[in-house]
Amino acid sequence: MLANITPSLLIGLAGAAGTLLRYWVGLATLRWGQMLPWGTILINVTGSFAIAFFGTLTAAGGRLPVSETGRLVFMVGLCGGYTTFSSFSLQTLDLLKNGVPGRAMLNIGLSVGLCMLSVTAGYLAAQAINTVNGGES
Repeated sequence: MLANITPSLLIGLAGAAGTLLRYWVGLATLRWGQMLPWGTILINVTGSFAIAFFGTLTAAGGRLPVSETGRLVFMVGLCGGYTTFSSFSLQTLDLLKNGVPGRAMLNIGLSVGLCMLSVTAGYLAAQAINTVNGGES
């Protein structure tokens, strides 16, 4: 039974760490958030890169395979606590409620577009590492 609880505890601890990291990044970027929630955008972009990079690099065929528990700890725990699409949604709604639909649409476009670019970059970067020195893709 303890073996079943351990992964959950590790994921929970990693989630707490991701949440604290998200909070600290948010505090560090408060001064940028006058027109748009730039802190949230930065968190979503870096979180998208991190989850794709780690997921690709540590998959069974990747350069640095990691156990399923290790992958869950990082991807579900740390990244899940760190990324902020729930905040993104609420902040977009707030922009709409405050009568600035153009800023709301800009927030949506930047968040989705930059995260798609970032997740692609993370994937491609990890794939490049996976194939260095004879690794298979």
